[in-house]
Amino acid sequence: MEQPRWDVPVVDRTEFRPALDLPPSARQNRLTVLLRLLLLIPQLIVLWLLSIVAFVVTVIGWFGALFTGRLPRFAAEWLSGFLVYDTRVYASMLLMVDRYPPFRFAAPEHPVRIEVRPGEPLNRLAVFFRLLLVVPAAIVQGLLQAGWWSLSVIHWLVVLVMGRMPQALFEATAAVLRYRVRFEAYLMMLTSSYPVGVFGDPPNAEPQRSATRPLVLTGAAKALLVIYLVLGVASWAAGSASDEWHSEDDNPGDVVTTLAPLRVGP
Repeated sequence: MEQPRWDVPVVDRTEFRPALDLPPSARQNRLTVLLRLLLLIPQLIVLWLLSIVAFVVTVIGWFGALFTGRLPRFAAEWLSGFLVYDTRVYASMLLMVDRYPPFRFAAPEHPVRIEVRPGEPLNRLAVFFRLLLVVPAAIVQGLLQAGWWSLSVIHWLVVLVMGRMPQALFEATAAVLRYRVRFEAYLMMLTSSYPVGVFGDPPNAEPQRSATRPLVLTGAAKALLVIYLVLGVASWAAGSASDEWHSEDDNPGDVVTTLAPLRVGP
């Protein structure tokens, strides 16, 4: 991960988008696949505690970025470390890598890596309205994740039986994970680049650096992403309908009041 730059003038005006580097899909130990969520419980507990700290640091960083036009150094360094740790845990949970994530921020030996450049200048107006601006990206990110988890049992069974993640599934899952990285980086003001690239990159977007950089998707992977989005919408609609149904059950008097004027007779 490139080190933040606070004191170096910005010469390159090309907007940098947070990048995700993953190794190619490889064989995984079926036992660790079988017990993946159970094995990750300690990681998820630590991640939950760190997320509370990350929220506080992000709020402090928001005030700093609003007044100075840059994320404060301590906030940029801590949030960058948190983001890479979060990404390692999530990549393991999505069955993308078999290697157990370490309990630390700096782990150059781990195969899951990201690149962010948190020292770049930030637009104060975009910082002020960050929570409003991020809403469309939050919707896309939520739909992608809901769709992936709707099929998670099938994904798990496929990897368990095959001992590896099929290429199309690997590419689609990498796209979901990368969008999550870009969404969180934007939300935490580690980048001024709005989250994009759901359906991957053009073939010659940049020199090949890893299996996911550039992230070039096959037609099957893009079809999977469309399925995730559709299932995400269906999941959201089903949840809304369920909430409305329970709301009516909790307030039967509203139904009686509405139907009462329709009654005819003594």
